[in-house]
Formats: sequence, structure tokens, C-alpha cells
Amino acid sequence: MGVKIAGAPCCWGVDDPKNPYLPPWERVLYEASQAGYKGIELGPYGYIPMDIKRVRAELSKNDLNIIAGTIFNDLVSPSNLESLLHQVDDICSLITKLPLSPPEEGQKFPTPYLVIIDWGHEERDYKAGKPDEAQRLSSDAWTTMITHIRALADRAWTKYGVRSVIHPHAGGYIEFEDEIKQLLEDIPYETAGLCLDTGHLYYSKMNPYQWIQGYADRLDYIHFKDINLDIYNEVMGEHIRFFEACAKGVMCPIGQGIIDYNSIHKLLKEIGYQGYITIEQERDPRNADTSLRDVKQSVDYLKSVGY
Repeated sequence: MGVKIAGAPCCWGVDDPKNPYLPPWERVLYEASQAGYKGIELGPYGYIPMDIKRVRAELSKNDLNIIAGTIFNDLVSPSNLESLLHQVDDICSLITKLPLSPPEEGQKFPTPYLVIIDWGHEERDYKAGKPDEAQRLSSDAWTTMITHIRALADRAWTKYGVRSVIHPHAGGYIEFEDEIKQLLEDIPYETAGLCLDTGHLYYSKMNPYQWIQGYADRLDYIHFKDINLDIYNEVMGEHIRFFEACAKGVMCPIGQGIIDYNSIHKLLKEIGYQGYITIEQERDPRNADTSLRDVKQSVDYLKSVGY
């Protein structure tokens, strides 16, 4: 099984590039290398600078490749489309000029990917993980979002040759079972693939194993994370934003939570998954001093069970 383990800056608490407590991006790359990664995501737009020479030098120093860039933004508002397309241009023009990771035999699309995530709606942020309470988009607003996703994916592919993958995310308008299924009806695989995240699926009342198994034909990329069940049960009873729950420790090192990675390992062999899986453990960046310890525990655990 040609599976490579990668990382993401969110393991160091990097989700909002405007957060004043973020660790320096150079430190994140260094610690990612220390944890044993060969690949890492770019992180949210605006964190790692759009400076090819500087970024290439740091990647080379740490023996890392960038395997994905991310649009983590409001995909719904019509007024935001121009900004989203500008982000696609900035991100894709950077990641396609950096050293490429060699593709695995059987990998559907080569890295780097453009991960597309809807985010930035307070009314849904407070209902993350609660499908029976969260409001849904109107049909018109949904159609607008789908049109935007198509435009972003088309721009990335036709202009840069970058494959887009859509990431259902807790706290956004593509989160729950009904929304993901509708997304897959509205966005053909020719336009964009799927990035399933084991932690977000579980957080939002879905079974990660069943979703990977059921949608293997749409799956280009996977995020791995784990969930502390005690903290999860606690935050499900609170009026709390998703990243506030993460700051409480709802995401834990892989192998220390509720998700069965032995079964998922066997499943990935069965479906013939090839390519990258990326470890994530969202947290408060003020707790980034324990990030290297935690991501190393996640990497060591996955290797211990055969990844």
C-alpha cells in the first residue's frame, strides 16, 4: 500500500492567520520535519508567505514538500467570489512552483491539491456536530455555493493543473450527511474529488469507516485525526464554537481517541488507496509547545499499526 503520512499547520493551532498567537511558520516546518513528515500542507491562506524563494529554501532545509494548499473561507456569499478566485491564483501559483512530491503508483491525481473548505458562518459554527439543530442553506444559496466551488476548481485545473478536493468541515455549510450527499450529486468527480476527514466525520455524527468505504470512488485525499470521547461528549452539551472545542482538547493524538485506525488501515488496503493521508489535531496555538510531542505520537502510532 503506497500511503505516505503528511502533516498540517493546524496541528500547531494554525487555522486563523490573523491569530496573534500563531507560531512562526519556519518553526512549524522544522518541527514537522522532526516528527518524521516528508510532506506538509500550506495551511490557511496568508500564513506561509507567498514568497517562492523563501518557502523553497525552508522546505529544502527541512526535507519537506508542500502537498496541498487550502481555501478556508466563505464559499456562499456572492460578494466573496472575486477574493476566492484571487486566493486560488496566489495559492496555485506558489504550490506549483515548489518541489513536487513523487506520485505513488495508482494515485488518482498527483499532489499538490487545492483543498476547498467552506468556513466563516457564526450560525453554523455554534452548531458544529449537531445535525438536528443546524440550519441549512436555502436552495438558492446552495446553488450559489456550488457555482463558486465549480469556478474555483475549474480555475485551479485549467490554469494550473491543480486538482481540487472538497473537504466537509465541522462548522461550515458542507458538514452533515445530507449536505455531503447533495454536494456529490451537484459536483461531478471530473470537476473535483473528495477529501474526507475522519475526525470531522465522527464529530458530525458519521462513521468514518463507512464513509471511506462507501465513497472510495470519489476519494482523492484523506485527513486523519482522533477524538477524545469524554471531551466530545462534554462539548456536545455546550453552546460552543468548533475551534473553542478544539482548544478544550476534543482532538487528541491518533491512537488515543475513539477512531479505529486498525480497521481503517485494512479498509484502505481493500479499496487500494494510494497517496497521502495528512494528520491533523486542531488546537489553541497557545498550546503549540506540545505540538511536536503530539504529532510524533500520532506518526509513531500509525507506523506501529502498519501505515
